Amino acid sequence: MTSGIHHITLIARKVQANVDFYAGFLGLHLVKRTGGYEDPNQLHLFYGDASGTPGSLVSFLIWEDGSPGRVGHGQPSEIAFAIPAESIGFWLTRALQFNIQTTGPAQEFGEPVLRLKDPDGVIVKLVGTNALAEPAPWASRDIPETDSIRRLRGATVLTEKPKDTAHFLQSHFGYSETAAADTIRRLTSSSGDVIDVRDATGFWSSAPGTGTIDHIAFRALDEATVLAVRADLQQEHAGPTNAHDRKYFFSLYVREPGGSLYELATDGPGFAIDEAADALGSKLFLPPHLAADPAATLVKLPQFALPGEPRLTQRDLPFIHRFYHPEKMNGRTFVLLHGSGGNETDMLPFGHQIDPHATLMGVRGRSNEEGFPRWFRRLSETTFDQKDIRSEADAFAAFVEGARDGYGLDPDETVFVGYSNGANMLAAVMLLHPGIVRNVVLMRAMAALENPPKADLAGTKILMLTGKEDPYGKHAPKLKTELRESGASFEAVDLDIGHGIGPEDVAVIRPWLTENGL
Repeated sequence: MTSGIHHITLIARKVQANVDFYAGFLGLHLVKRTGGYEDPNQLHLFYGDASGTPGSLVSFLIWEDGSPGRVGHGQPSEIAFAIPAESIGFWLTRALQFNIQTTGPAQEFGEPVLRLKDPDGVIVKLVGTNALAEPAPWASRDIPETDSIRRLRGATVLTEKPKDTAHFLQSHFGYSETAAADTIRRLTSSSGDVIDVRDATGFWSSAPGTGTIDHIAFRALDEATVLAVRADLQQEHAGPTNAHDRKYFFSLYVREPGGSLYELATDGPGFAIDEAADALGSKLFLPPHLAADPAATLVKLPQFALPGEPRLTQRDLPFIHRFYHPEKMNGRTFVLLHGSGGNETDMLPFGHQIDPHATLMGVRGRSNEEGFPRWFRRLSETTFDQKDIRSEADAFAAFVEGARDGYGLDPDETVFVGYSNGANMLAAVMLLHPGIVRNVVLMRAMAALENPPKADLAGTKILMLTGKEDPYGKHAPKLKTELRESGASFEAVDLDIGHGIGPEDVAVIRPWLTENGL
């Protein structure tokens, strides 16, 4: 059977920082970008050599602003890339230029190794070795081909069952033990790459999340080979196995006795199946099950710029937020606030439905209820923590001012759209900080703020949409009265709908924007 690593998959928290490190600093070639096969809100990036050759590939599931994981046993802990041994000095100098802290070089199994960390804290080793083939070295803008990364050298796996883990790799993935040192057993494939099995007995267990390695994928010649290995695993009662057609390779997933997730992936058909070989990684592809409504998926995937391309600098503001910039933009920007349990991406498809050429900015509430984001704490279904409302309204007002300065948002071209809990927050912000938001759409809002001050909202344009069948609709009249008496240009529409939002809202919002010159 074909032996060696096909790719290694990690989880990253910030796509732009990830691209800057792996494509910018390390100079790897972005060879494929897709939507997530398991999670439609997830971007999946593959980096590798010039041809996207198996054995050169490292991939990332982008959990933008996701929670960090924990490195521990039952998980890989390090990845290693092969570089020419004489290029160690080049990479030391480059790390200094990029302000990336390194340790080494130190000798590991007779090879010089530089250790550094990626933006999520994953240990990345650069190993000087000539033990591997060089399929298609990729020379980037400022890294000569002679110094470029060749391919993956290997990975380190943490396990409390080192003997069983090593046996599993030897029995099913074509590795053999070639060396040992202290707590590490080195296994080598016929391709020349290595898996270092490290005894982590007594160490804490791993937890999934950003900054961790999700799995290692090994190479298989074809689908028949994958299915034959699956049969062997089932005969040994090795645990659940899942086979999937990932379009670019057919693969099988299984957990080894120590808990790490492994994949067996075919070498073909490869990444050039839907993209020219000289244009790999230039286009975003969606899995077939997301093709029915591609726009709803695209707007929720994080955007990024490759090194040298124009980019939007992310500002450090009090609330997590996500931009979506359409290819053809007009001057309009929607700032979108989700309902209870949502996040910064939930309202992006809705904003895109209203205006496909508007810039979208989704914002995440900072309060938390049973692990889900909210804009402020709830004491019951219809009573709220008043101190928290006011505190978060103050913070959101500061966020708006920071976004205007940092991103150049035009207050007259910016429309704030809130749903449910997000709409209640916008209403509180308007009443506590008059003038900070000037154009507002409130969907399924109610009066959450008790004893609000008398606010002068002259010059503010407000559209309030209430569902006739909304069980919370009976709490809307008080807010309507407060806003009508504020001096704002206020319009309220009752829709034949419940608490959810849909095309009925869009049908009212679009003409309201036009009528108000927005």
